[in-house]
Amino acid sequence: MVVKEMLGASSETDVDWVDARGMRAWRSLLQAHAHVTRVLEAELEAAHHLPLASYDVLVQLAEAPGRELRMSELAHAVLLSRSGLTRLVDRMEREGLVARRACPSDARGTLATLTPAGFDRLRDASGTHLKGVGRHVLSRFSRSEQELLAELLGRLDPQCAPSRDVRESA
Repeated sequence: MVVKEMLGASSETDVDWVDARGMRAWRSLLQAHAHVTRVLEAELEAAHHLPLASYDVLVQLAEAPGRELRMSELAHAVLLSRSGLTRLVDRMEREGLVARRACPSDARGTLATLTPAGFDRLRDASGTHLKGVGRHVLSRFSRSEQELLAELLGRLDPQCAPSRDVRESA
């Protein structure tokens, strides 16, 4: 049954409806993301016993000024809820990959900091991850298609859109 029929909409003006082509694009995006995420996660787990979410936290911290971020900023960057991030950082702290400290500019805030052990773990795992991204994603597209893909997907989140410098240097 068509979604529109299921919801009982009476006309196109009731709601902005997605046609079959749009639904195919949407489902393809979701399925591709789920597939690639599962494959990359399995590779990181097998080679480094490191979940993809932990790898993402390590990357975000490594790229941050001073290799630290407020927990709220980190939660936003890795797309986890604050409570989900707290549980993940708890585990990573027990493993010695990150440390927490009070935010000097805000007594209510907490900073997550990348430890030397966390940086080493990231360095060890990054080859596996980047090769996987190349093999499972980038190899499926030409350089110009990669550029187009980045531009198209960047429209969904303007913060993710490639910068002019990146496009011009490719």
